[in-house]
Amino acid sequence: MAILFKTTKQLESQIDEFLDAVGEGALVFRYGVDDFLNGGQKNFRQRIEQIAKLENKADDLRRTIENQLYTHTLIPEHRGDVLGILESTDEVMDTMKETLFQFDVEAPLIPENLINFYRELTVMSVSSVEELIHAIRAFFKDVSAVKNHLHKVMFYEKEADRIGDNLKRAAFQLEIELARKFHLRYFALHIQNVSDRAEDVSDRLSIYTIKRTI
Repeated sequence: MAILFKTTKQLESQIDEFLDAVGEGALVFRYGVDDFLNGGQKNFRQRIEQIAKLENKADDLRRTIENQLYTHTLIPEHRGDVLGILESTDEVMDTMKETLFQFDVEAPLIPENLINFYRELTVMSVSSVEELIHAIRAFFKDVSAVKNHLHKVMFYEKEADRIGDNLKRAAFQLEIELARKFHLRYFALHIQNVSDRAEDVSDRLSIYTIKRTI
């Protein structure tokens, strides 16, 4: 992050730590959904605890970074953009945590023939988050590399939409009660929301990147 933050190594380290927490949260989310689908309740409960701790850590780091930016009058010309990136990325983390919590609270009954749909959907959503994190790191370190990562965020988000649509179609073709079909669709939407939030951040990051290069 030397390009944007030449004045403070502490701020650079804190932002790296924040992104590490979100990246780890994405992995915990992926494995948490997988544990739920496999019926591994003990492991799933551990994932819930892990993602809650990571979400709290990310929140604390975001607040600390915001305080540093304002109290030490750091990078005033880019402060709003950096805060926007942090806040919107934190929302991605919140979405992943809340989705795992909803699985825990509502415990949807997933038919065997839909399990792979949910698994693939989760992989695509998490991949979009991982590419977003790469894009954000590039924004601070090598702005010329941002576009390539943002392109991948969009690719994975579109793949998540495609798989999500296929999942919903398959769910509504099952001979089960309508309420259960709605429940299955509801959880597909929850997982898709993760990639949707990643796309929202990538849209903002694209604008901030243009501002930095003109």
